[in-house]
Amino acid sequence: MRLGSLAVCVLLKQNGFEPVFQVTCRDRNRLALQSDLLSAASFGIGNVLVLTGDHPVLGDHPEAKAVFDLDSVQLLQVAKKLEAGIDMKGNKLIGAAPKFCLGAVVNPGADPLEPQIIKMEKKIEAGAQFFQTQAVYDVRVFEKFLKQTAHLKTKIMAGIVLLKSAGMARYMNKNVAGVSVPDDLIKEMEAAKDKVATSVEISARLIKELKPMCQGIHLMPIGWDKVVGRVLDASGL
Repeated sequence: MRLGSLAVCVLLKQNGFEPVFQVTCRDRNRLALQSDLLSAASFGIGNVLVLTGDHPVLGDHPEAKAVFDLDSVQLLQVAKKLEAGIDMKGNKLIGAAPKFCLGAVVNPGADPLEPQIIKMEKKIEAGAQFFQTQAVYDVRVFEKFLKQTAHLKTKIMAGIVLLKSAGMARYMNKNVAGVSVPDDLIKEMEAAKDKVATSVEISARLIKELKPMCQGIHLMPIGWDKVVGRVLDASGL
């Protein structure tokens, strides 16, 4: 459980940043989701990443009741309706209609990959303009994904989760679908005398390799927020 994305985005906006508001279908029904989108627009927040969300049993509050009133494709469609000046039921909005830059997620390491591509096509048809990916550690896997999705003509931001240890890498390989940390990176983390410095080095190296292939990088520090600056410096961003 964390501070809400909308509150963080408002603070970032007030401090001159251009945030991406993450909206998760797991936590709210269609009324609240529409209200959240309109609330974001009222603060001038137009970048929206739409996610269906993982089930609460995977988090630190497994007893929480999931909502899943809509999925990510349906919520993208709802956002487009709001842009047209009507809500999900066709009721006209009062005042200026919001304008969004809508995003969605994709897993480039999924096996098989075809269902992910089909879902991407549906999300683009529903209004998605960019995609943020699941964590990428194998550049060859990402290259293959880009070749198979070249026909979609969309914007893709490669995801990077900062590795904290070899154990974390092995855990993701075993438990996180579509994520594959190569053995050489695991060995590099095992041999590290300074795990933070090695993680920064690995992340910066990946960014430099992935950046020419895509339209952006999505860093996921997973509690290592204070390390992000070092990664940006090391990667030249």
